[in-house]
Amino acid sequence: MKALIFLATGFEEAEFTIPYDIFKRAGIETDVVSIDENRSIRSSHQLTVVADKTASEISDDYDIVFLPGGMPGAINLQQSWLVCQRLIKMCNENKIISAICASPSAVLAPLGLLDGKKATCYPGCESLSDKKDFLSDGVVADGNIVTAKSAGWAFEFALKIVELALGKEKAEETRKAVYYLI
Repeated sequence: MKALIFLATGFEEAEFTIPYDIFKRAGIETDVVSIDENRSIRSSHQLTVVADKTASEISDDYDIVFLPGGMPGAINLQQSWLVCQRLIKMCNENKIISAICASPSAVLAPLGLLDGKKATCYPGCESLSDKKDFLSDGVVADGNIVTAKSAGWAFEFALKIVELALGKEKAEETRKAVYYLI
């Protein structure tokens, strides 16, 4: 199982680091990918992360794609042709598409990936798309799409992705390994 995490300038730190950590603990091979040719990406709170690859260097063998939120990170993801094309391709292949905070409304919805799907996003970010039926739930999984409201839901979000990818037993094992209480 292999995951792709797209990072753009202005990403939200917890929304990136918590899922990254959970994926790695669950045994998911995870690549952090910069959306441009600079591998150093600065977060919304000025933390710099060095990506494993750039978007132009990635292969086609990913099972999961994940978009952290944060501003202006979500808008920067939306404006990346490579990100949008990869999302559409992976969605058409029924791969796991996951996004948190502003990214469901800013990136997934405008691409039509949430059409007919239940989803959630950060309160107030609904206006970033034409989708008017976002749910207020913290984490929503509908088919191959997983969305989450905010950084506060990052653990449950990441564990839901692990469950979809590797099963409930692996998700529970990973939850226990980090002593995450539900």
